[in-house]
Amino acid sequence: MRNSITRHNSRTLAIIGVAVLTLSLLPLLSSARTTTSTSITIVNNSNWEIRHVYLSPPDSDTWGPDQLTDVTIGAGVSRTLSDVACDQSTIKVITEDQDGCFLNKTLSCGGSATWTITSDASPNCGN
Repeated sequence: MRNSITRHNSRTLAIIGVAVLTLSLLPLLSSARTTTSTSITIVNNSNWEIRHVYLSPPDSDTWGPDQLTDVTIGAGVSRTLSDVACDQSTIKVITEDQDGCFLNKTLSCGGSATWTITSDASPNCGN
């Protein structure tokens, strides 16, 4: 009889353990995001030369690598970033000009997006 009770208790503990593990994994499974791909066109209608473009989740101050790698976006020029991976519905695009001043804009993911930068923009120059 005692052996039967021990087996029953072990089985009950195993079921409870599996249930607790499953419940603890639910938040991870529900927050899983699908990655979409988008293209972003930056149109430089300003007087600045854009030397760097960075991407970031919209709620983060941690930027990814420079997307321009050794090219610039001069005044009157546009450049398209293709197949940009987005794991949220929006993405933050950050540009840096020749003076180290930054502009940023949050764009929708999926399909394509265009950001036109004009001389009326107010860059953050660390002042």
